Amino acid sequence: MDRLDAAWLRSHPLPPVSAEGDKNARGRVLVVGGAELVPGALRLTGEAALRAGAGKLQLATVRAAAMSLAVLVPEASMFALPADDQGEIAPEAAAKLRDRLGRSDALVFGPGMSRGERTDKLVAAVLDEAPAELTIVLDAAALTSAKGLREAVARRSGRVIMTPHFGEMSSLAVMPVEAIAGDPEAIALRIASQFNAVVALKSRSTVLASPDGQCARFEGGNAGLATSGSGDVLAGIVGGLAARGANCLTAAGWGVFIHGTAGERAAERIAEIGYLARDLVPFIPKLLAEFSQGVSA
Repeated sequence: MDRLDAAWLRSHPLPPVSAEGDKNARGRVLVVGGAELVPGALRLTGEAALRAGAGKLQLATVRAAAMSLAVLVPEASMFALPADDQGEIAPEAAAKLRDRLGRSDALVFGPGMSRGERTDKLVAAVLDEAPAELTIVLDAAALTSAKGLREAVARRSGRVIMTPHFGEMSSLAVMPVEAIAGDPEAIALRIASQFNAVVALKSRSTVLASPDGQCARFEGGNAGLATSGSGDVLAGIVGGLAARGANCLTAAGWGVFIHGTAGERAAERIAEIGYLARDLVPFIPKLLAEFSQGVSA
């Protein structure tokens, strides 16, 4: 198995950014998620996508949270979605997202959402509505909803990235966490093959797997990354890189590496335990610039 390190980045370069290109050329990210009780997740994801170089950001969340989120992230356009009686995004929101999906290069779907039948219906409807060329990052509750949507995910020609931690992988693979911990590479490769998707199986050592059998392990980062919102930041980085034109394996690999290395830089500046997910975001542009020197295609 390969190491996900600087050498891996050199062999999987990011697409170059044209000096003449406008913000549309840098890619359009749509982030869908949040709830009345968890409105801040989309802020972390959206800001991370922009810090990763995406040109335009659209945030879609329940109407009750949309205005406050718009104030927190003035760089984003905001789209209010209908909610159910629990304050979660209602399944009928999929139809309202149709036009936005068609005008996006990458969708990050799931941060701040809760598991439930309504999420299962919403994810199924969005997968049905989304254009074939759209790259989709399935995260958090949208990811676990994919358990019953294997064929719908697999039909997307490898343009889906899944970012489970061991608990979420337990749901996808229908096996105990202990068994996943015993052989994470094999499980990640099996799920990548079954869903025809790139998988970043998050843990102290993150495993990256592709449907064609490629596998790499990231050994960096630190214990401080196990904090609320950290996964939302990772999903945003991956979505931002995908919007810029990186293929799914490249976007996921660079996202995992930059996220983990940002944790190392945050630990140096603050402490290994106690830095916040939002502390990772400012490091993203500098790290991308640092590791992209002489690497970009």
